Amino acid sequence: MLSLLFLLFLLPRSSLSLNQEGLSLLQAKSSLFVPDNVLSDWNPSDSTPCNWTGVTCSSTSLAVTSLDLSTFSLSGPFPSALCRLPRLTFLSLSENDLNSTLTSSSLQGCSSLYHLDLSSNLLAGPLPSSLPSLLPNLLYLDLSENHFSGSVPPSFGQFARLRSLSLVGNKLTGAFPHFFDNISSLRELNLSYNPFSPSPIPVSFANLTQVRILWLTGCNLVGRIPAEFGRLSSLLDLDLASNSLTGSIPESLAELSSIVQIELYNNSLSGSFPSGFSNLTQLRNLDACLNHLSGHLPEDLFLAPNLESLELNENNFVGPIPATISQCKKLADLRLFSNQLVGALPADFGENIPLSFVDLSDNNLSGEIPANICASGLLGELLLLNNSFFGSLPESLGRCRTLTRVRLGNNLLSGEVPSAFWALPHLSLLELSGNSFSGGISPAIYSATNLSMLLLSDNHFNGALPEEIGALVNMYEFSASNNRLSGPLPMGLQNMAKLGKLDLHHNFLSGEIPTIIQSLKKVSQLNLADNEFTGSIPPEIGYLPVLNYLDLSGNKLTGEVPMELQNLKLIQFNLSNNQLSGRLPPLFATQGYQNSFLGNPGLCTDLTGICPRTRGNDSQRRVFVWLLRSVFALAALVLVTGAGWFYWRYRNPKKAEAETEKSVWKLTSFHKLGFSEHDILDCLDEDEVIGTGSSGKVYRVLLANGETVAVKKLWGNSVKNYLEHTFGDGFEAEVSTLGKIRHKNIVKLWCCCTHKDCKLLVYEYMPNGSLGDRLHSSKGGLLDWPIRYKIVLDAAEGLSYLHHDCDPPIVHRDVKSNNILLDAEFGAKVADFGLAKAIGNGPKSMSVIAGSCGYIAPEYAYTLRVTEKSDIYSFGVVILELVTGRYPVDVEFGEKDLVKWVCSTMEQKGVDNVIDSRLSSPCFKEEICKVLDIALLCTASLPINRPSMRAVVKMLLEVAPENMLKPSIKHSKPCS
Repeated sequence: MLSLLFLLFLLPRSSLSLNQEGLSLLQAKSSLFVPDNVLSDWNPSDSTPCNWTGVTCSSTSLAVTSLDLSTFSLSGPFPSALCRLPRLTFLSLSENDLNSTLTSSSLQGCSSLYHLDLSSNLLAGPLPSSLPSLLPNLLYLDLSENHFSGSVPPSFGQFARLRSLSLVGNKLTGAFPHFFDNISSLRELNLSYNPFSPSPIPVSFANLTQVRILWLTGCNLVGRIPAEFGRLSSLLDLDLASNSLTGSIPESLAELSSIVQIELYNNSLSGSFPSGFSNLTQLRNLDACLNHLSGHLPEDLFLAPNLESLELNENNFVGPIPATISQCKKLADLRLFSNQLVGALPADFGENIPLSFVDLSDNNLSGEIPANICASGLLGELLLLNNSFFGSLPESLGRCRTLTRVRLGNNLLSGEVPSAFWALPHLSLLELSGNSFSGGISPAIYSATNLSMLLLSDNHFNGALPEEIGALVNMYEFSASNNRLSGPLPMGLQNMAKLGKLDLHHNFLSGEIPTIIQSLKKVSQLNLADNEFTGSIPPEIGYLPVLNYLDLSGNKLTGEVPMELQNLKLIQFNLSNNQLSGRLPPLFATQGYQNSFLGNPGLCTDLTGICPRTRGNDSQRRVFVWLLRSVFALAALVLVTGAGWFYWRYRNPKKAEAETEKSVWKLTSFHKLGFSEHDILDCLDEDEVIGTGSSGKVYRVLLANGETVAVKKLWGNSVKNYLEHTFGDGFEAEVSTLGKIRHKNIVKLWCCCTHKDCKLLVYEYMPNGSLGDRLHSSKGGLLDWPIRYKIVLDAAEGLSYLHHDCDPPIVHRDVKSNNILLDAEFGAKVADFGLAKAIGNGPKSMSVIAGSCGYIAPEYAYTLRVTEKSDIYSFGVVILELVTGRYPVDVEFGEKDLVKWVCSTMEQKGVDNVIDSRLSSPCFKEEICKVLDIALLCTASLPINRPSMRAVVKMLLEVAPENMLKPSIKHSKPCS
C-alpha cells in the first residue's frame, strides 16, 4: 500500500483522474524493466487503461478482464500488482525474461484467473504448492520453458477445473507425478522434456477419460505402455517418444477410435505391431521408428482411412509390404527404411496414394519400381537406396516434375535413363551409383538447373559428357567414376563455379586437360585418374585456391611437373603412372612425396624408385656407411666409460643414498605465488585424487592459505615417456611457453615442480570438473542451453587465442570434452596441454597419432601432419557432444562416429532427432540449429573447408549477439 501511495505522489496532477486499475497497471510496469517504445501508450493522463497496449476491458463495466504482454522483452520478477485487478481472467506474460522465483505471495489476489501463461521465461526455483488454492478457477496453466526445479507438488493434483496443464521443458526431478488422474476435467497434459527419475507410466492415467492430448516425451519413463490406455476414448494425440519403454505395443491402442497421432519413436519396444489398426478411422500420423519392433507389417494398419504419415523405420520388420497399402487414400509420408522387408512393391503402389515422401532404403526389397509411383503428381523425395530393385527406370518418372531428391544407389537397376528424367527442373540430388545403368548422359540435363549433386559412379554409362552439363551452375558434386565415359572434358565445365568435387576416375576420357579448369575456384577434390588424358599438366591447377585432393595418376600425361603445383596445400596427391619427365619442383623432391610419382621413369630425382641408381650414388652410399660405423664405435666407447664412472661413483650404497638426499625440488613459477613447493608436497593426499590417467594422478589440494589448486603428478617411467613423447628434450622450455599463456579461457598453470623423475604441474582448481563428466553424468540435465552455449563460446575463444595470438601458434592436439574444465560459474577453460605443439612456420609431422578416439581429424590418421585444422575438427566434435548429449563414439552408432551419425540421422529423420532431449529445444531451437551448423562446418572431412577458430568465434557470437547468456527465443524456427 505504501508503494502505491508513493507512486501516486510521483504522478503528475493530471494522472489523478486515472482509475484504480490503471494505477495498478502502472505500478506493475514500474516493477519491471521495460524496453524503450514498449508500453509507451500507457499514459497516466488517461481516465482508464482500456485503450492501452495489451489491455482488454469489459464493454459494460470498463474493468480490465484480459492482459496480454507476451513477447515484449519484459524482465524482472512476476509483477504482483497485476493481482489487484479484481476482474482479470486472462493473463499472458509468455516469451519474456521474467526471472526470480514464483511465490505464493506474488499471486495472492489472482483468484479470478481462468487463463495463466508464463511460458518461455527465466522463472526458477520450486513450483508453488499453493497454486491450486490461490487460483481455484484456473482452466489453463502454462509454465513451460522455464527453469523450475524440484518435484511437482502433490497439490497440483487438486486443481478443481483445470483443462490444460503444460510443464514442458523445465528441470523438474523426482518421481514422475501420478496424481494428475485426480483432475477429471483435464483435456491436455504436457509434461515432456523434464529429467524425472526413472518411473513407469501411471496406469491411473487411463482414468483421464476426457484427455485429448497426452504428451510425455523425454520424461525418463520405463516399463510397458499400460494396456488400460485403450480406455482413453477422447484421445487425439499420444506422444510417448524418447523414453525407455519396453515390451510390445498394446493391442488395446487399436481401440482409440478418435486418435489422430501416435508417436512412440526412440524407445526400446519390441514384438510385433498390433492388429486392429483399421479401426482407427481418424489416425493421421503414426511414428514408431527407432524401436525393436519385429514381425510382418500388419495389413490392416494400411486400412486406416485417414492415415497421412507412417514412420516405422529402424525396426526389425520382415516380409513384404502389404498390398493393402494402396488403400491408404491419404498416405503422403511413408518411412520404412532400415528394416528387413523383402519382396516387390505392390504393382499399383502410388496409383491412388498422394505420396510426397517415400523412404524404403536399407531393406531387401526387389522387383521393379512401380510405373505409377508418382501418379499423384506430388512425389518430392524418392529414396530406395541399398535394396535389390531391378529393371529400368519407368518412363513416368520423367514426368514427375515435383521430384527434388532421388536416391536409387546400390540396387540392380539397368537400362538407359529416360531422357526426360535427366531434365527434371526441381531435382537437387540425383544418386544412381552402384547399379548397371547404360547409355549416355542426355543433353537434356541442361534443364535440371537446380541440381547440386549428381552421383553416377559404378555403372556402365558411356559416350561423351554433354556440353550442356555446363548449364548446371548450382552443381557442388559430380561423381561418375567407374563408368565407360569417353571423349574430352566439355568446355562448359568452366560455368560450374560452385563445383567442389569432380570425380571422373576410371573411365575412357581423353584429350588434354583443359586450362579452363582454373575457373573452378571452389573445387577441393579433383580426381581424373585412370583415364587416357594426354598432353601436359596445366599449370593453372596450381592456382585453385582450395584444392587439396589431386589425383591424375594412370593417364598418358607428358612434360614436367608444373612448379605452380607447389602452391597447393595437398592432403592427397598422385601423379604416378604417367609419362612425366624432367626435374621435380623442390617441394616435391622429398621422400614424403615418393609414392606420388611412381611409374614415371622420365622423372629425374634422387628419390629411390623414381630414377635408376647411378655409380655416383653407390660411392656416396659407401661413404655414408663408413661414417655410420664410426659413429657406432664412438658411442660404444662413451657407454663403457660412463658405466665405469657410475660404478666408481656409487660403489658405496650409503654414499649413494647421501648423494640422493642432497637433491632438492626445483620450482619454476609462472605467476606470483602465495605458496611454496613444500606447501604442495605436504598436502598431497590420496583421498583427494580427482583424476587418474596414463601418466599420473590429479589431486585437489587445499593449501594452508585457504587456496585450492589442482596438482598433476607425473611419475616413474610414465614421466620419461610422457616428457619424451610430448616435449622431447625441451620440457622446461615448452612448459615455460605454456606458463606464459594469459587468457581467461585457458586454465592457469601456476608453477612446475621437478625432482629427479617426478614432476608436479600446479594448475588453478576448477570446482565443476570437466565438461565431459558433467555432460554425460546424471547432472547433464542441469546444463541447459544458455549454459552450453556459454561453454562453447568460452572454449572457442581459448582455442582462438592459442591459434592466432600465441607466437608461435600452439596446436592443442587433444581437444575433447574432458579437457574443457568448468569453474564455479560454469565458465569454460581449455586444459591439459600434454600433447600441445608449437607449430611455428608450418605443419609438423608426428611419429605417432596423438589424440582421443572420436575426436581425431580423419586426415591426421594417414598424414600425421599437425595443423590448427586438427583442433578445429576436434572442437566441432565437442560442439556435437553438447548439442546431442551423446558420446563421440557409441556402440549405438555401429561403425559410425558421432559426426557421421549426426549427418546421416539429420538426412534421414531431420534435426529434431539429434538434439539432446534434455534441452528445451522448442524454446531455443533456432540457436541450437545455428550452433549445430557451425559444428558441421568444423567437422568437414577436408581441412581446407573448416573455418579458422577466429571465424568460429565470430559465428558463435552472431548466434546470440544481444545476450550471450539467453539467446533470443522470440522467433525460433527449425533448421533448414
